Amino acid sequence: MFAYRFTSGDNNNGNYTHFSDNDDDGEKGSGSKLASLLEMCRVENVFVVVSRWFGGMKLGPARFKWIAGVARDGLVQGGFLLK
Repeated sequence: MFAYRFTSGDNNNGNYTHFSDNDDDGEKGSGSKLASLLEMCRVENVFVVVSRWFGGMKLGPARFKWIAGVARDGLVQGGFLLK
């Protein structure tokens, strides 16, 4: 699953275009959760990928907490967010 958010534009005249999208790759709703995280944290010029495989136990709705947590940790480690 992934989400990205970036801005392209001209610093001189303040004309910016914002681009964002996401995909859940079958993990229903996870891409939009990642996109919401990027928007809430107001990070720009970032592409976040989280990989998950089924290990035999269904995680239910708690999986979104883990997915968002891993994504947030990556943003911190990448210098996009303060701890």
